Amino acid sequence: MPASGQHHALSPARERATLLTLGAVQFTHILDFMIMMPLGSQLMRVFQITPSQFTQLVACYGLAAAVSGFIGGFFMDRFDRKRALLVLYAGFGIATFACGLAPTHHWLMIARLAAGAFGGLAGSMVSAMVGDIIPPARRGRAMSVVMTAFPVASVLGVPVGLVLAGHFGWHAPFFMLGGCAGVNLLLASLALPHLRTAVLDHNPRRQMREIMSHAVHLRAFALGGVLVLAGGFLIPFIAPSFVANVGLDEKTQLPLAYVAGGLATMISMPLIGRLSDRMDRLKLFVWLSLFGSVVVLIMVRLGPSPVWVAALMMALFMIPMSGRFAPAMTMVTNAVEARYRGGFMSLNAALQQAASGLANVVAGWFVTTGPGGRLVGYPNLGYVSVACFGLAVLCAVELRRAAPHVATPGMAGAHTPLPVEAEAIT
Repeated sequence: MPASGQHHALSPARERATLLTLGAVQFTHILDFMIMMPLGSQLMRVFQITPSQFTQLVACYGLAAAVSGFIGGFFMDRFDRKRALLVLYAGFGIATFACGLAPTHHWLMIARLAAGAFGGLAGSMVSAMVGDIIPPARRGRAMSVVMTAFPVASVLGVPVGLVLAGHFGWHAPFFMLGGCAGVNLLLASLALPHLRTAVLDHNPRRQMREIMSHAVHLRAFALGGVLVLAGGFLIPFIAPSFVANVGLDEKTQLPLAYVAGGLATMISMPLIGRLSDRMDRLKLFVWLSLFGSVVVLIMVRLGPSPVWVAALMMALFMIPMSGRFAPAMTMVTNAVEARYRGGFMSLNAALQQAASGLANVVAGWFVTTGPGGRLVGYPNLGYVSVACFGLAVLCAVELRRAAPHVATPGMAGAHTPLPVEAEAIT
């Protein structure tokens, strides 16, 4: 029996409550990262910073998460998941609230570094807990439930954040996020099950050596890291390009575009999650990547257009960009043995955040502000993004070649659940 198949059995009701709570935690983590991007035009104006400096503000969150994730890889399996998640999430909420108090862009960067450090580790614990409680046969659907946080953040969080920023200034979205994190922290302390996942006689160096020396793990890391590059190059400049190049109004029309994209993803994510449990996950990933490549090449060349065209392009962009994560991250999660899951997911999150942060920085080298405020060089990022789609497919092929079970649906009967501890809630 592959060790990756081990899981802690929960009742159906408790399983749903746990997944929804983890999704709520992931919602704030994703929104905290996403909210910087549509605020780009306002932040560049208020702080009088260049596009390159703005991408540094975006990237510092991911780079801090990468550093903390690498450090967490040494010791996260020493602690039970629930306790680790609650402590990390509390630090994330405090740091996010501090972002709203930043008087300059330098202080904002410091607060973003702190939020990224805590948020990245908390996000890795969310993925690890999904692997702890859901058998491989249903992990695709479970991943899609947790990842629905992405479209919900787009439909509700980003537009609300933009409206708050438009009426009360850029500080308001961060105060909103800090408040949401406080509520979620209380819910998580009550709803999450206490799973005895701490590894006895944990040796940090030995744990890291075993994680990093496993050939299948290395292939899974490669897929996880490359997976985020396609979006990392493009996403920071979607909102600024829609304002400067497409001509959308940032107070009303830009939020509508994000709502359209989020609604489309909210509908598509559960469908993609079910498909990833019923068909070969690699094939699904390939088709989504091809679809995404075509959309990207069209979107980066979009000129002055009505709001409905921008909304349609945002919807078509977000469906494959977010949908790829359900089959890909299910493959990554299935590749790791249960006893390594905390450290592995922490390292995987570190790689993803580092890749995304570096992509954000590199994107700033391509894009400059031209006459009339138009963003110049954005189409070149489209070609880079398409190349990253292809590279991710190659990594997925290599992972499936080394470990065929990671992409195979219908594995429910092959795995035996671990017992849940008698103490369900601490």
